[in-house]
Amino acid sequence: MALDYDLSSIQEARDLARKAKEAQRILAGYNQEQIDKIVAAMSEAAVANAEWLARMAVDETKFGIFQHKVKKNLFAAKNVFEYIKNMKTVGILSEDPRNKVIEAAVPMGVVMGIIPSTNPTSTTIYKALVTLKAGNGIVFSPHPNACRCINATAQVLHEAAVKAGAPEGIIGCLTKVTLAATNELMKHDDISIILATGGPGLVKAAYSAGKPAYGVGAGNAPVFIERSADIKKAVADIITGKTFDNGVICASENSVLVDEPIEDQVVAEFKAQGAYFLTKDEVEKVSRVVMTPKGGMNAALVGKGPKVIADKAGITIPEGTKILIAPLDGYGPGFPLSYEKLTTVLAYYVVKDWEEACHLSIELLNLMGAGHTFVIHSQNDEIIREFIKKPASRILVNTPASLGGIGYTTGLAPSLTLGCGTISGSSTSDNVTPMHLINIKRLAYGTNDIAEPVKNECSAAGISADDIAEVVKKVLAELGR
Repeated sequence: MALDYDLSSIQEARDLARKAKEAQRILAGYNQEQIDKIVAAMSEAAVANAEWLARMAVDETKFGIFQHKVKKNLFAAKNVFEYIKNMKTVGILSEDPRNKVIEAAVPMGVVMGIIPSTNPTSTTIYKALVTLKAGNGIVFSPHPNACRCINATAQVLHEAAVKAGAPEGIIGCLTKVTLAATNELMKHDDISIILATGGPGLVKAAYSAGKPAYGVGAGNAPVFIERSADIKKAVADIITGKTFDNGVICASENSVLVDEPIEDQVVAEFKAQGAYFLTKDEVEKVSRVVMTPKGGMNAALVGKGPKVIADKAGITIPEGTKILIAPLDGYGPGFPLSYEKLTTVLAYYVVKDWEEACHLSIELLNLMGAGHTFVIHSQNDEIIREFIKKPASRILVNTPASLGGIGYTTGLAPSLTLGCGTISGSSTSDNVTPMHLINIKRLAYGTNDIAEPVKNECSAAGISADDIAEVVKKVLAELGR
């Protein structure tokens, strides 16, 4: 039976890829106005259905917070749409009269969208919008634990797109989710590029499929509270970022680094705002239930509130606790909570100064999350600028990490696919937009005449090739050759 189901899922993958390719060939002939009408209709449908899709995501995955998933759906449907709606993605993009170069957009084809269980409906909305805005089709491969809500989202978007003039099949989604079907899609001839959001293994598989791919790595963002920071705001931002959807956004804060001179004030402020500091014994108990022995996250506690984690660990915390803070003496093997935690637990370190914070943040990012996100809370611009040298693609200042990284509270491109750059094996360090999903042709006119060929200096001096040959013969004869 398992074999039959695998074969059936493979056939579904092939059918969806073929239909999406046929539809995309038609969509490729649409003008900018037609594309924009379709994308606007999809955005409107996603807004209208944001709440029940969020409820479905929470019910199916058991991750996160319903109200926050609504906000993420609206972020994908509204903020992303507002950012991309006036983008020129069809036909002539630009003309440079001085250098006589014309740039034109060409769709890539069919995108394979790999969707995680942590942000299932919002990521589906986002990927569909940026894909069709670029003139492409898309086939979604859902996480098995979020298959129903991802399919429902894809259906809402497909119906809206078709009603606005898009060809049938332009958005597809696997209903029979198997590893075999996902692999088939990755390698199918009708898939042009892979847009992967998921665990490290899945992202690595996407990059190994023999096709262009955009993948995102682990987060594990360190956040440094420097001595000049507005402490009350910094703590509020950190708690906001870490508790948003119970920490499932990969850009969310994972470790707090506190400047030693302000440690007492920071601790007092965290406690005042609802944080609970674990004792050494409690750190061990929480580590055992939240993390696996190999440094991975226990899936059962992803996106869970502090009370659930505390109960599982067998510890008692105050009513109304918002986050658990785990003071650590080190990082790496032996300190499981120094790794990425997509839940409401933060590692905690004290550093002597900003230079030690620099060193520790680099170590934490290299441990896990290289190229992703770093946050600093500070009023000292000179020190802030020192951190731009760190191995992160997003260096955020005085803002919640999870919301700043996706472009909700910053001027970054609104996106739910955050590239980590080559430092983590990613093909981009950008927040991915429709411009990453088009090919750009360049028509270039000749602007420089070819210079006159340089005359042979020997010929100019009156020495012919025959003269040179005669000299060589004489020399060889003298050498007895």
